[in-house]
Amino acid sequence: MKLLAISDAADPGLWDFFSKEKLAGVDAILSCGDLPASYLSFLVTMGNIPVFYVHGNHDTRYDEHPPEGCDCIDGEVVTFRGYRILGLGGCIEYNRGPHQYTEGAMRRRIAKLAPALRRGGVDILVTHAPARGLGDLDDGCHRGFECFRALLDRYSPAYHCYGHVHLQYVPTQPRTRQYGATTMINASGKYLIELPDREEKPKKWWQRRT
Repeated sequence: MKLLAISDAADPGLWDFFSKEKLAGVDAILSCGDLPASYLSFLVTMGNIPVFYVHGNHDTRYDEHPPEGCDCIDGEVVTFRGYRILGLGGCIEYNRGPHQYTEGAMRRRIAKLAPALRRGGVDILVTHAPARGLGDLDDGCHRGFECFRALLDRYSPAYHCYGHVHLQYVPTQPRTRQYGATTMINASGKYLIELPDREEKPKKWWQRRT
């Protein structure tokens, strides 16, 4: 299975100079935030594949004009082709704007998901902000969440895809890094992830998205 992680900057090759061959073999797109709703709607339409997204701190217009045809997974655990994906949008609070959270508020969001996480953990964590000390910066806006590190320590997802910290902010910053069993990916622009195919078990009638 192939997943395309995207964040923060619309890729001209996928928008201005799109061709279907550029998404050949991609099974779904994971948006880590701060991207135009029209860009996500374009990709879901032209690529004819699912687009899952969380909110970035600049996605204030999503409330009135959300990305059409795309699935918001912000604050949810969803299953796609046998992989459990957890979405947590937003960044650390720096001016009390939308999609900004204190450390305590983000911790409470995670606590609400505890029943779903206990039922099967998480394979892919999709956030806008990074974890503290793992690809973040020390300024007030781009500091990561400590509770994300705790989440990684407890559930050891295979991947953590995030954005918010543009790669050009720190040219020496690696796009990927390893933290225990988790591969951390800065999805600024785009990044392709390849995973082994899994057989998804059919859900019972009473089971929800989790």
